[in-house]
Amino acid sequence: MPVVQLHQLQSADTGLIHQIAEWYYAEWHLSIDASKAMLQAICSDPHQIQAVLLAGDIPVATGSICHHVGLQDRVPRLASFGPWLARVYTVPAHRGKGYGSAICRYLQSACGEQGISTLYLFTDTAELLYAKLGWGVMERLETGGRALAVMHLHLSAPF
Repeated sequence: MPVVQLHQLQSADTGLIHQIAEWYYAEWHLSIDASKAMLQAICSDPHQIQAVLLAGDIPVATGSICHHVGLQDRVPRLASFGPWLARVYTVPAHRGKGYGSAICRYLQSACGEQGISTLYLFTDTAELLYAKLGWGVMERLETGGRALAVMHLHLSAPF
C-alpha cells in the first residue's frame, strides 16, 4: 500500500492544477482553462481550499471548499448557503479505496479549524458516501436533468 499524503494545493502547483483541470474535464466536461482559473482563484484565497491526495507520488483524488458553486446560479435561493464542499473527484482506477472519504475528512477538519460551523454540498452520485461521513439531506431537487441531494454537515459533530 503506498504512503498516502494530503496536500493543500498552492498557486505554484501548476502541474497539479493542470492535472486536476483535466480530471474535471473528463468527469464533468468543465473547461480546462476555466477550471485552471478557478483552481488558481481558490489557491489565492485563504478562505477556500483545494486539496489533493497523493498515493505515493501519484495524485489520485481531489476536492475543494469554496464560496460558490454553479448550482447557486441555477437555484438562486441557495445563494445564501456556503461554504461548499465541491468537486470531490477520485481517479476511476483508485475508487473504492477510501480516498474520497479521506479528502472529505481532511477538508471538513480544515474548515472546523477555521471556525466554520456548517458546510454544504450537492450530489447526484455519492449521497451514500456523504451520509456515512455524517452529512444530512437538506432538500432534493432536479435541475439540468439531474436529481440532486443538497446536503449539509454541522462541524460541531464528530466526523
